[in-house]
Amino acid sequence: MLLSGISWAHWMPSAENAVLILMGVNVGVFLLWRIADPSFMRRHFMISLDNFKSGRLHTLLTSAFSHSDTDHLITNMIGFYFFGSTISNLFGPAFLFKLYAAGALTGSAFFLLDKAFLAPRKQANVGWDNSRVSALGASAAVNAVILLQIFLYPRHLVYLYFFIPIPAAIMGAILIGADLWRVKMGHGQVSGSAHLGGAVVAALVWTRISKGWI
Repeated sequence: MLLSGISWAHWMPSAENAVLILMGVNVGVFLLWRIADPSFMRRHFMISLDNFKSGRLHTLLTSAFSHSDTDHLITNMIGFYFFGSTISNLFGPAFLFKLYAAGALTGSAFFLLDKAFLAPRKQANVGWDNSRVSALGASAAVNAVILLQIFLYPRHLVYLYFFIPIPAAIMGAILIGADLWRVKMGHGQVSGSAHLGGAVVAALVWTRISKGWI
């Protein structure tokens, strides 16, 4: 094999391009929602217990590139661009790709665990078929990226709603607190459990960085 002596780093995009590539995939799947059969998209670009039990394991990852709503896409991509650019410049594009994938997969796993074990016990969800409840979006992956930067630089200022400067640690507390509340309250439009999966990834990666393991 002639590739044995070639460094994989040679094939990696720049830090900035890595962010744009991931954003481009999200935009591409968003456009696919406009032209493809909706049932195909639900089977292959949304996470649910039904999809998981049917063997469509790829949805653990593909759902994290999937948005059917414009506002959802824009919100996620704005956060990812600003925080992802910092992480990619600090640790390299390969690190960003791995962090995004880890946040996506863990977020999907947390979502499924919530629907399988926690949601059925909540009074608000009695009679609700949790196997068919589905989710999509990059939020868990983006959460991993945003919170990792917050854990690394808790005293840096970030701008809430682009205008209000607050310490990053406060923003992190707001994000995690809101998701814990969502999990406690049960059924809602936003999956706190999936977001918390991204937060767990960020915490684990931050711990490894702090100990010099990365």
